[in-house]
Amino acid sequence: MKKRVTGIGGLFFKSKDTNASKAWYKKHLGFNTDDYGCTFWWKDKEGNDCSTQWSPFPQETTYFEPSKNEFMFNYRVENLEALLVILKEEGVTIIGEMQTYEYGKFGWILDNDGHKIELWEPVDKAFL
Repeated sequence: MKKRVTGIGGLFFKSKDTNASKAWYKKHLGFNTDDYGCTFWWKDKEGNDCSTQWSPFPQETTYFEPSKNEFMFNYRVENLEALLVILKEEGVTIIGEMQTYEYGKFGWILDNDGHKIELWEPVDKAFL
């Protein structure tokens, strides 16, 4: 398996007021926000449409658990199923079961500092 992570899929963080955060970033930094945050569109080196998601989460979210951090990174990957097998063999902690949606497959791991990381095998065209 050559590639593992191919890019940043998302930046997720806890916010005291998600609507106020989205409004602030929209007003001051020009983010095109919606209910989920902001989606940044870009092209990979082959010219394919790709996205990176920026999303504030409610302060009380449990989505980042078991990590106690205020943030979580989402990394774009190729062949998530095979990567999870390799990571498990390497002794990486896998959190839960892989989930599949029309916009991609998701898996979760913990890094060496206990940060929860979301791995995403995207189907970017589902957003177009």
